[in-house]
Amino acid sequence: MRIETIAVHTGRSADPATGAVTPPIHLTTTFEREPDGGYPKGFNYSRSGNPNRESLEQCLAKLEGGSEAAAFSAGSAATMSVLQSLSPGDYIIACDDLYHGTRHLIKLFEPWGISSSFVDMVNIKNLSAEIRKETKLIWVETPSNPLLKIIDLQKVSEAAHNSGAIVVCDNTWATPILQSPFDFGIDLVMHATTKYIGGHSDILGGAIITKESSSFFQKVREIQKSGGAVPSPFECWLTLRGIQTLPLRIRYQSESAMHIAEFLKSHPAVAAIYYPGLIKHPGHSLASVQMKLYGGMISFEVKGGKEDAMKVAAKVKLFTRATSLGGPESLIEHRASVEGPDTKTPQTLLRLSIGLEHYEDLIEDLEEALGY
Repeated sequence: MRIETIAVHTGRSADPATGAVTPPIHLTTTFEREPDGGYPKGFNYSRSGNPNRESLEQCLAKLEGGSEAAAFSAGSAATMSVLQSLSPGDYIIACDDLYHGTRHLIKLFEPWGISSSFVDMVNIKNLSAEIRKETKLIWVETPSNPLLKIIDLQKVSEAAHNSGAIVVCDNTWATPILQSPFDFGIDLVMHATTKYIGGHSDILGGAIITKESSSFFQKVREIQKSGGAVPSPFECWLTLRGIQTLPLRIRYQSESAMHIAEFLKSHPAVAAIYYPGLIKHPGHSLASVQMKLYGGMISFEVKGGKEDAMKVAAKVKLFTRATSLGGPESLIEHRASVEGPDTKTPQTLLRLSIGLEHYEDLIEDLEEALGY
C-alpha cells in the first residue's frame, strides 16, 4: 500500500460489535478474565496494553516501514525509554544541534554512569573521531532543531554499526511522509507524535519504532509497560485520527514553507535563513536525496539583536506566539528564550512552524511584522 492508504486504513477497521466505521474509544483500565483465568482477547490492564494503543502502534510501525512500535505519553517519555535501556558505562554521541529537551535528558543520566558528547555530524569525520569502544548509542536529528542542519543518515548508520552501536533518528520534523530513516540503515526511529503526526495541537504523545525486533527494543517495550508512561486511549484515538490526514497536511505545509522561505531569503531585515529547500542551504543536495520535500519548519535571524527579533514576533497577527509545531495554525517563537540560559541558539533567531493557512496571507503577516 502507498503511504496515503496506510495512513487511512492501518490500525482501523469497522467495529465488529456495532459496525461503526470509526473505531470506539476503550476507556477502561482493566479487562475481564475468563473463568479459567486467561485473557483470550489479549488485554489485561491498560498500562500494559489497550486496543486503541495497539491500533496506533500498528499504524506507526507501518508508516515508518518498521516491525514494531511502542507509543508513549510524550516524545520525551519515548526518548527517556531509550536512555533507560542503556547501562552504566555506556557512551552516547548526539548531534550538536537538536531539541534542547533531548540534550537535557541525556545530561540527566550522567550521575548514573552514562557519559555523552555532542558533535557536529554534518561532517561525518567529527562523529568517527568521537567514537570509542564504550559507544552504545548514536542519536541523530535531521533536519535539526532549530538550525535545520542536514545529516547524512547512511554515513551515520555505517559509522554506528562499524562500532557496534545502535543509531536512533528523531524523525519528528520530517515525518514518515518526507523521510524514511530505515532506508538509510537507522535502527530506531523516534517521534514526538504531539507534533505533525497528531497534527492538531491537542494531544501529547511519542513513539519509538524499530526496524527489526531486537533485545534492545524489547527493553524499550518493557520500560513502556512497567513504567507506565503511556498515552491514554483517547489520546491514541485522536492521534490515529490525525494520521489519516498526515500526508495531505505535511505536503501542503512543506509547499507553503518553500514559498515563505523564498520570500524571507531576500528580505532586507533578514540576516540569515535556515531552510533546506533553498538551493544555497549547505545541506540542500543531501536533503534532496534523503527527503521527498523539505518540511514545514523554517528558522531565520533578524538583523540587529534580541530586541529586534522579539519585536518582529510581537507584531505578527496570523502567526501565534507559542512553542511546539506541526499543528494547523502557524506558530512563531523566539527559540533562545524558550530554551533558557544555557541555549546555544542565536538570540536573533525566530523559528516558524508553517500551518494550513494560505501562504500568501502568512507572507503578508511577516512582511508587516518585519517593518519594510
